[in-house]
Amino acid sequence: MPALPETPFPPRSRDDIAAIQRTRLKLAVERAKTSRFFKGRLDNIRTDKLDDPAEWQKIPILTKDELRAIPPAEFHDTFCIAPLNAAIEYWRSGGSTGRPLFYPRSAADLYYAMEGFRRLWLSAGCGPGDTALISFPLGIHPVGHLYARTGEDLGIGTIWAGAGNSTPSELQIELIQTLKPNVYAGMAGFALQLAQVAERKGIDVSKLTVRKILTAAEPISKAKREKIERIWNAELYDQFGCTEGSAMGSESARHDGLHMWTDLFHIEVVDESTGKPVGAGEPGILVFTPLWNNTITPFLRWASGDIVTWHEPADGAGPLSVFPVIRHAARTSGFFKVRGVNINHAEFEDLMHRIPEVADFLCEAVWTGTLDALKLSIELRRGADDAAAREHLLREVRTRFEITPEIAVIEAGAVERALSQQLKPQRIVDRRGP
Repeated sequence: MPALPETPFPPRSRDDIAAIQRTRLKLAVERAKTSRFFKGRLDNIRTDKLDDPAEWQKIPILTKDELRAIPPAEFHDTFCIAPLNAAIEYWRSGGSTGRPLFYPRSAADLYYAMEGFRRLWLSAGCGPGDTALISFPLGIHPVGHLYARTGEDLGIGTIWAGAGNSTPSELQIELIQTLKPNVYAGMAGFALQLAQVAERKGIDVSKLTVRKILTAAEPISKAKREKIERIWNAELYDQFGCTEGSAMGSESARHDGLHMWTDLFHIEVVDESTGKPVGAGEPGILVFTPLWNNTITPFLRWASGDIVTWHEPADGAGPLSVFPVIRHAARTSGFFKVRGVNINHAEFEDLMHRIPEVADFLCEAVWTGTLDALKLSIELRRGADDAAAREHLLREVRTRFEITPEIAVIEAGAVERALSQQLKPQRIVDRRGP
């Protein structure tokens, strides 16, 4: 088993990080050159000049669509650079659309990947004496069991609940009541869902024991953060990772953005159209290259699909100040048009979280047979007035998006049932077909 690089958490300096980048980027390109997939794509890349941004940017940006074009039975022989028996684990890609991919991980890959997850707990100040309910999905998608395994390594008590399809929401509330965890680790949407289930049972989650919430896999807007923290009476830590890499960054106690582990990953933010780097504070696509966990899958300049802004670290801004910061603009650049009106998914979700009468919702673009329509199915909070809630929602959607939605009030728990089998629950969906 290889030893971790000489990079304590956090690394001692940015100079240490730069030295790691110089060595490991060269190795990442050399490994990729042995993949059939990259044959002919990297012949003009000089590994002795990768410090030059112009040389690095000659490497084509890699997208999931390119990998999905490889027949599943040929993926390993085409893309991977080690034999099948080198893998000790497989990870399922976490995308919510398209055919999922399955990535083999070697013992060395897993060792470095778990270092990234270990840092998620440390960034939130979690350690021995803490107990965490882990509601991330368990199984071939890695996030849940990696939170759990690294939590155990750090002396944290772990409750492996998984998502609602493995441990029902009602039972998860009972686990919190009985085992009294002070940390919840799971998707933000599921944290809201659990709170709604508890409310229907007459339980106020703000009076339970959870005081820290670690969440990843979906964007956290200001409105969503405020809603979750208010309902749970807990401090939320936004965190980030990708199956193609590992856990890659976390907020600190300052909550000023995601500090990215640049001793483990090379990070870029590029223009969505041109692929050129954008300036600090300008939105672009997050592109990354694993520096260590690439012994089987040689990802180079992987386009994550996340729209982010890049910010240089501020000197003396806390223990994570050696790392740059990214801030999400949206999980992806997703939107759809309804009657010519652009509905940005992140903006619409943010609006819904700001309407106090709404407990949960589904938003669907549908075709009525004669025209497009925006259909909203909403669950109301206990005691909310039906007519007043409809009027409030109509007014807010018309004002923000200049479209009149069709609104249906649905029974409590209906949204949870509709989303229970989804790996990444989608509350905003285009149902109009191709």
